Amino acid sequence: MAETLSLFDDDVRGRIEALRKEIEHHTYMYYVKDAPEISDGAFDSLMRELRDLEREHPEFADPNSPTQRVGGAVGDQFAPVQHERRMYSLDDAMDISELDAWMDRVEEALGELPELVCELKIDGSGIALTYEAGALVRAATRGDGTTGEDVTANIRAIRDVPLHLREAGMPGIVRDGSVELRGEVYMPKASFESLNAAAEANGKQGFANPRNAAAGSLRQKDPTITAGRDLSTFIYAVADEAALAADGQFELLEWLGQAGFHVNPDVARVHSREEVHAFCERALERRDALPYDIDGVVVKVNSFVRQAAMGYTARAPRWAIAFKFPPEEKATLLRDITVQVGRTGALTPVAELEPVRVAGSVVARATLHNEDEVRRKDVRIGDTVIVRKAGDVIPEVLGPVESLRPADAQPWTMPQACPSCGSPVIREEGEVAYRCISIDCPAQSQERLVHWASRGAMDIDGMGDEIVGRLVESGRVTDVADYYTLDEVELSLLDMGRVKQDGTPVRLGQTVAAKLVAQIDESRTRGFARALFGIGIRHVGKTMAEAIARAYPTIEGLMAADEEALAAIEGVGPKIAHSIFVFLRTPDNVHVIERLQKHGVVLADEPPEAGEELPQTLAGLTFVLTGALVQSGMTRDEAGAALKARGAKVSGSVSKKTSYVVAGEAAGSKYDKAVALGVPVLDEAQLLQILETGEVPEM
Repeated sequence: MAETLSLFDDDVRGRIEALRKEIEHHTYMYYVKDAPEISDGAFDSLMRELRDLEREHPEFADPNSPTQRVGGAVGDQFAPVQHERRMYSLDDAMDISELDAWMDRVEEALGELPELVCELKIDGSGIALTYEAGALVRAATRGDGTTGEDVTANIRAIRDVPLHLREAGMPGIVRDGSVELRGEVYMPKASFESLNAAAEANGKQGFANPRNAAAGSLRQKDPTITAGRDLSTFIYAVADEAALAADGQFELLEWLGQAGFHVNPDVARVHSREEVHAFCERALERRDALPYDIDGVVVKVNSFVRQAAMGYTARAPRWAIAFKFPPEEKATLLRDITVQVGRTGALTPVAELEPVRVAGSVVARATLHNEDEVRRKDVRIGDTVIVRKAGDVIPEVLGPVESLRPADAQPWTMPQACPSCGSPVIREEGEVAYRCISIDCPAQSQERLVHWASRGAMDIDGMGDEIVGRLVESGRVTDVADYYTLDEVELSLLDMGRVKQDGTPVRLGQTVAAKLVAQIDESRTRGFARALFGIGIRHVGKTMAEAIARAYPTIEGLMAADEEALAAIEGVGPKIAHSIFVFLRTPDNVHVIERLQKHGVVLADEPPEAGEELPQTLAGLTFVLTGALVQSGMTRDEAGAALKARGAKVSGSVSKKTSYVVAGEAAGSKYDKAVALGVPVLDEAQLLQILETGEVPEM
């Protein structure tokens, strides 16, 4: 009998293994080769059979089974992972002359210009995949280059990542059966637009671009969310070339394709500057037509031996360069110039554009800042204008195409009445902004409400423009204290101003309402400085609010201070002191503050105990933080607060006066500016050392 059972088990095991192998083959053909061999129904039938057998025979479970691509939540998700070797950044060439200068350095180092490989620079999120005995065992984000985050469960949800290497690739692994491969996770353009459209329909904030969407999707705590985000990969590197039988980059790419990975087909071996230039020109011309975002071309020395001969700098390999495309610029129609009223009453002209795709997302609006800026650029309604994204994030109008200007286009002027309430607008001496002078202006009320809920203030996640607008329109919320009187039931029934196909109104719904109420409750204890920033006193930004809260850690103490005392706070001065003084003595504002306290919003910080204040060893130093801090799990705000506790100043922009820039994961333009200005750059490990010791390490 025992022998019969054993034979039966062998049959079941064999069928399970055969199904897994067949499903992996068809997954590869569908998601990697884009050449499906069977129908979706046939594929689903195979998957159902495998799922049934695994359920009936749990003794044959395998975490890398195709049925486990989307499993349950991970217990210790985002645990730190040490990369086999450091994941370096690439130095940038911002134009052809800088690219040629790099090729000059390569030729000087090697005695000739060697064979090079040109690849598209995918605008995504870096990933490291580790395989042992051909099976995926770990996936990690780039992190700081040395240590990343464990996102294995989420990577398994991406269909073009092989859970097992294909047999054709196995002979290429020559070192103990283990290999760490590197590449990029990206979100196709069409999927990004669908994701943001769904977010907008649900009253949520969308992602700025596909790169941010890919990074955010990769770090979801629920792998089923990642699975629903339609992510893809391109794999293009190995941590240690000694692990493979490949002699160079081009051969590595061929092996990756054989092993089952999605490899970008736009790659070329070249032997001259002219060929490199031509590849870059073709890539720039084809940029818009590609289904995914690229932001440049990566050029590498092909031979691994010659790569080793050139070596690395502290930040990047000498044998590779990233030729960055210039900021993408598009022409579109300026349909109108509308005016937006901010929370302080400032009137801002906004360009209403014919929607156009720029740097990864569709742009339909862009700020024109103020009337003087509109005049300087001489943009007029009906103009064809050139649009780009500053830093690939913020849409901006560069100027008009004057040759296409309509004959009847007239210069634009600021309206003399507020578009929200009809009250007069004024422009104070020495300022560029016009302001509405009415304290009852509904637009200011809504902007103040949105500002209070913003991330830098009370961080009420989900309380965006649409939901706030509906709350204001319904009359349920008029000031920030009203947030704390909302309950889950009435929020769930909030009319969102849209109707379903059957004609019934779209409601906010129970799920969103429950999350919002929880976020509102949590915001009561965000701290006095954040509340002070959130309440919207003119001229009081986030950093200023922190300085004021340090000097006066309670609202009662702050309200009792006179203008002279307020002006004595470091960085405040008479103008800001007057603004604070007047705000805190306006009866309507005092009433809101009293109601906030009544509803449990904490408007006081605990004063430091005797001897608790840290030595001010960083006094006189200015830090700028950029990128994500993954080792410590701190937000940039938390890291900034820790630096300030030791006497440092923390700025939002890089200048020659900046002492240090701290660059975390996916550091952007601030890193580039620091390098250009010669400002020292610290990584997260050095930041943690500073916070622990109070001293900046020698560089």
